[in-house]
This record gives sequence, C-alpha cells and structure tokens, in this order.
Amino acid sequence: MTADIHQHRILILDFGSQYTQLIARRVREAGVYSEIYAWDITEADIRAFNPSGIVLSGGPESVTEPNSPRAPEVVFELDVPVLGICYGMQTMAVQMGGEVQGSETSEFGYAQIRRSADGGLLQDISDHQDDSGQALLDVWMSHGDKVVTLPPNFNRIAETDSCPLAGMAHNSKPWFGIQFHPEVTHTAQGERIFKRFVLEICGCEALWTPANIVEDAI
Repeated sequence: MTADIHQHRILILDFGSQYTQLIARRVREAGVYSEIYAWDITEADIRAFNPSGIVLSGGPESVTEPNSPRAPEVVFELDVPVLGICYGMQTMAVQMGGEVQGSETSEFGYAQIRRSADGGLLQDISDHQDDSGQALLDVWMSHGDKVVTLPPNFNRIAETDSCPLAGMAHNSKPWFGIQFHPEVTHTAQGERIFKRFVLEICGCEALWTPANIVEDAI
C-alpha cells in the first residue's frame, strides 16, 4: 500500500521574509510535506489544513509598530508544535506576554550563539565549544528588533553578547523561538535543527520522498 505522503504536514505562515521559500525547502528536504500561506490566513483554513506543526517565518516589519502582523490565535490553540523564526519569534513573544524592543545595533550576517539550556530544539547540536564547555553554533542573523523580556513560562535556550535572548522555549509546550535563520546555508546546523523540529518534536514521518511522490502520482 502506498504511503500517504500528505499524512504529516507542516504549515508555514509567511510574514514577508525573503527566506520563506527556503523554510519550505528545508522541511521538504527533511522528508515532510509543507505549504506556505500568508500570515493572515483564516482560522478555518488553518484548522482545515490540519498541520502537524507550524513555522512562523521572519519578516521585514517591526512588532513594535501599531498594526504590524501577528500570528492567528488559533496557532496557539491547536496544541501542535510551533517554531518562530526571527519576526516569528518576536510576535510569539509579544502575543504570549513578553516584550520586544528595537535594538541599538542591528545584526546582519554571521554570528555565534551560545546554547544556554539542555534539551529541546537545540539538544546536542553545536559547531564548537567555548572555554567553559558551552556549546556554540555558527548562525546567520538578520534583525533589528529583539526580545528583551521573555513571556511567562518561557526559558532562554540561546544567547549572543548583543542579543541575550537569541532563543526561547516554553517550559511545557513544544513552542520554540529562535532569532537566527536556520533555513539559510550560512547556519551550519540548520538542517539538523529542522529535522529535530519536524521529525522529532512534531513527530512527522519522512514520507515526502521522490520515490513516494512518484508512486503517489501513478
């Protein structure tokens, strides 16, 4: 019997990032079906899509501006894993009760983050270690704003000197936010981070493969 290649599916909500298509590509390279929709998709459409997990993309706007985009509330009501990337992390933080501010120094380009918590999204993922044994990751940053106060029930999972809250995770729900961009090749461990999210945290099977797609088409 042919595998149902659409059984597990990741919903990507687009906030206007130039990298959103790369998010979809990373998910599909992990063997999981994904689709991209605009951030203002209706609640009914999100429920009809029945996602195994949701990714909130980056975007050019500032969450500190009035009427800037927000994730639909249903995203946090579906009880599925959520990964917020850059702007996606910032809107998650604000919507959950945290605080975002404009940064004195924008970060654009290579950065090295320190993993500041064990377990979860970044467990056992690193490129280097510092002198104290903390895990370091080589990543790509592209942001002006940053989270300055974590929402209630969230913990810090990554930091840089100029961005003390470069990653966060809910202490009981599978919700994660990262300030860097794992979808670009400049983030050395990006592929592993996406596989961790879609295969392990979301529990998806890697069914979206060329052989299965051919079989499904036939």
